[in-house]
Amino acid sequence: MKMTFRWYGENLDPIPLRHIRQIPDVSGIVWALHDIPAGECWPLERIEEVKAQAQKYNFNIDVVESVNVHEDIKLGLPSRKIYIENYKTTLKNLGNAGVKVVCYNFMPVFDWTRTDLYKPQPDGSTTLFYEKAKADSINPVEFLEQMSKQEGLLTMPGWEPERLSKIKELFKAYENVKEDKLWENLKYFLEEIIPVAQESGIKMAIHPDDPPWNIFGLPRIITSRDNIKKFLSLVDNPSNGLTLCSGSLGACTKNNIPGIVREFGGRIYFAHIRNIRCFENGDFAETSHKTSDGSLDIAEIVKAYFDVGYKYYVRPDHGRHIWDEKPRPGYGLYDRSLGIMYIWGLWDAFKKYTKGGQSLWNGIKK
Repeated sequence: MKMTFRWYGENLDPIPLRHIRQIPDVSGIVWALHDIPAGECWPLERIEEVKAQAQKYNFNIDVVESVNVHEDIKLGLPSRKIYIENYKTTLKNLGNAGVKVVCYNFMPVFDWTRTDLYKPQPDGSTTLFYEKAKADSINPVEFLEQMSKQEGLLTMPGWEPERLSKIKELFKAYENVKEDKLWENLKYFLEEIIPVAQESGIKMAIHPDDPPWNIFGLPRIITSRDNIKKFLSLVDNPSNGLTLCSGSLGACTKNNIPGIVREFGGRIYFAHIRNIRCFENGDFAETSHKTSDGSLDIAEIVKAYFDVGYKYYVRPDHGRHIWDEKPRPGYGLYDRSLGIMYIWGLWDAFKKYTKGGQSLWNGIKK
């Protein structure tokens, strides 16, 4: 398991690399060129610039999150060919710089959805929150306006201004794009880019839909074990893999995250580990990583990664906003650092109490 930490870049992230360096056993930063709009090429010199910044603190840049997919590709428009060629060029440049994994998603319009970015919690922290009744009833344009007021000075990935400025046009364009069509457009995209990724030494790792159900009338397809299996079969190639986000898939309580890890572990190239508390009415709140604080068995999820001999990249996903920190929503320093130490603690315990492939854990507990 290789621990990483998401970083938004110099002059964009209030958390400096020198602080991330102080978190034990973090070997790489997860990064992107957030100022380059979806569909445009990433110049090699810009990539090398980030690489130099990271290497100054002995970090690698093995994982990119995300190279955003242009909406015309998801819509299957004729113009997608231009944007796919640009995507291929970006992959070649990333490969030349030594990047190993590219996380991306295929969610229409919104990369992720919450209704409250700073929901107060009983312990005094705030967190990302999803209120189902509000999401089901609100007009998406009104929703965007409300969220923008919460956003503050730090921009959020997946809510890029150039995309959301055209939200009315995008919803109109997606009126006739149902799940079957989105699957078809995803297959076309994969058939084009996976051979290039393989030649470039890159594993493509799709992120699950967040939350894993249709929202605002937009289709969502990377939502379950069965759909993950279908996705991997679209282009059955080792370079076509997953970013498994426990919090995204876990919002649907039917999803067995440890089971998914054990079934598809060899194709999970990037793991997002976080906990959420699910409520009977469909709401969910993001919590600390600790198993007992949420609805997901994080200990069992980490155990599943341990059992499959997981050797790829992990990062703590969203954290609460604690100790008066004013971070980008979900991406503060403190709670994600606590999350890393919780994950490492579990991993160390499983490692210590396993001998010759045989777990001694049950005996220890007795």
